[in-house]
Amino acid sequence: MTSTHIPLPSDDNEFRELARTWLHDNVIGDFAELRGRGGPGDEDIGFDIRIEWEKVLGQAGWIGLGWPLEYGGRGASVNQQIIWAEEYVRAEAPARTNHMGENLLAPTIIEYGTQEQCDLFLPGILRGEERWCQGYSEPNAGSDLANVQTKAHLDGDEWIINGQKVWTSLAHVSHWCFIVARTEPGSQRHAGLTFLLVPMNQSGVEVRPILQLTKGGEFNETFFTDARTPAEMVVGTPGNGWGIAMALLGYERGISTLAQQVGFERELESTIQLARDFAKIGDPVTRQKLIKAYIGLRLLKLNALRSMSAKGVPGPEASISKLFWGTWHRDLGELMIDIMGPTGLIGEGFPYELTLEQKLFLFTRSDTIYGGSNEIQRNVLGERVLGLPR
Repeated sequence: MTSTHIPLPSDDNEFRELARTWLHDNVIGDFAELRGRGGPGDEDIGFDIRIEWEKVLGQAGWIGLGWPLEYGGRGASVNQQIIWAEEYVRAEAPARTNHMGENLLAPTIIEYGTQEQCDLFLPGILRGEERWCQGYSEPNAGSDLANVQTKAHLDGDEWIINGQKVWTSLAHVSHWCFIVARTEPGSQRHAGLTFLLVPMNQSGVEVRPILQLTKGGEFNETFFTDARTPAEMVVGTPGNGWGIAMALLGYERGISTLAQQVGFERELESTIQLARDFAKIGDPVTRQKLIKAYIGLRLLKLNALRSMSAKGVPGPEASISKLFWGTWHRDLGELMIDIMGPTGLIGEGFPYELTLEQKLFLFTRSDTIYGGSNEIQRNVLGERVLGLPR
């Protein structure tokens, strides 16, 4: 499964020119119509076109950029991954559609999965053809993930799965779901959980959309009723799924936030322009908040660089990233609406049309909750990093 693409230039300046030129030549036509679209609160926009964009990226070798060469990746350096993220945002290319597969599931099965799992799943992700969703949260197991109640048991050569997941991002357009299920009867908390890979296109899986305040439908409820997956679709070993699930979240809160932070730069630039448009750029309080946002973004980037340069699988210290960026992004959404004043409270059209700034404000209210709430992240850091008592 070694990469068949032309090796990347070792010189960072040459790589930047390669990325910039490719994006300039390819963000055209329907893709250009979606410049800067598809981000937080805007996920439903042009989804079919963005799926086609993923395939274009895959054909050109821009998916799995930092994966090892032997797994079909490009072996890009940390600097090159940063450069690609920067140029991608500057080109205002359409928002990506398979963050879960490329940045979370793939590194996890490369590290913990079998060669057969890598051979089965990585090519589809690299081609931009197979999308994944995450089956972690449940009605009574959100930030407290160890309270998972979805159950699975072996029946011959298949796992039979029953339970409910919630806030399953993009489940309605995903081909596979990685889930955490309780496979040891009577087990509690972290024990007895197994990390399973489950096909979505089967009669035992029902997906119900959750309509958001932004009018988007990214999130879903997902019900498993005697759903099935082959016995070999376990990452790691049965009963040891908690460690795999936490390792995956380490990728979510570490390296994979880099492109997200470059997107934050664009949002901050838009906020500064908003302050100019509303004649608030000279207001001392507004200027102080903008400077605070700028400093916070710099700290986020430095922390991401530290995480990317570290060896091995991200540990509990990755909670620093989630805690910091979730709070930063929520505060930026509030700052946008503060700058707009009363205008920020008025819809653009009838009956409920929102501006991108209003969508961002509403969506960022959830940033300190999903993926582990701020309170949970502080507990993780206190107990597992600082060694404080429970």
